[in-house]
Amino acid sequence: MSITPEKPLRADAQRNRDKLLAAASDAFAECGTDVSLEAVAKRAGVGIGTLYRHFPTRDALIEAAYRAEVEHLAAAAPELLAEHPSDEALSLWLDRFVEYAAAKRGMIGALRSISGGREDFFAATRVQIGGALTALLDAAHAEGTIREDVEPGDIMRATGAIWAMDADEDWQRNARKLLHLLMDGLRAGAPGAS
Repeated sequence: MSITPEKPLRADAQRNRDKLLAAASDAFAECGTDVSLEAVAKRAGVGIGTLYRHFPTRDALIEAAYRAEVEHLAAAAPELLAEHPSDEALSLWLDRFVEYAAAKRGMIGALRSISGGREDFFAATRVQIGGALTALLDAAHAEGTIREDVEPGDIMRATGAIWAMDADEDWQRNARKLLHLLMDGLRAGAPGAS
C-alpha cells in the first residue's frame, strides 16, 4: 500500500491556514487553550467551517499552532543573522523566544495531554531550537561578540528560568528583562564585544 503525499494547498487556502495558526497562537498565549474555536476563526478573519477544514479537532489546531511557533522561531535565526550583527541577532532571537514561550505557556496543558507523555513529541522541538541556537552562537563566536565558552545547552538552561516565573501580566516584560541580562553576560569579556 502506498501513501499518496498531501497535495500542496492553493494559495488562498494556505493564507487562511497561516492566519488561523497565527490567530490560534495569539489567542492561546492570551487566554489558554480554553478559548473558543469560533473566537480563533473570528480573530483570523475566516469562518468556523474554514477552521474545521484545516483542523478537524481542537487538538489538531493546538498541535499545529505549537509546531508552527517552533518553526517560526527556528526560521528566525538565519533571517536575523542576515540582517544584524551576530550578537544583536541572538538578542532579537531571544525576544522572539519569549513570544514562543508565551504561546507555549498557554498551550502546555493541552500539549501534555496531546503528547500522552511521549518524549518524542517534544524531541523535534529541541532539535529545531538547538539548531537555531547553534547557528546564532557559531556566528557570534566567529565575530567574537559573545564569550567563546558558551554553548547552546548553556542558553537553553538559562532560558529555563523564564518557565519558572509567575505568569502575571508582566511576565513577558520580566522574561525579556531576564534574557537581556543574559545577553549582557554573554557579551562580557568577548573579544569583539562593544
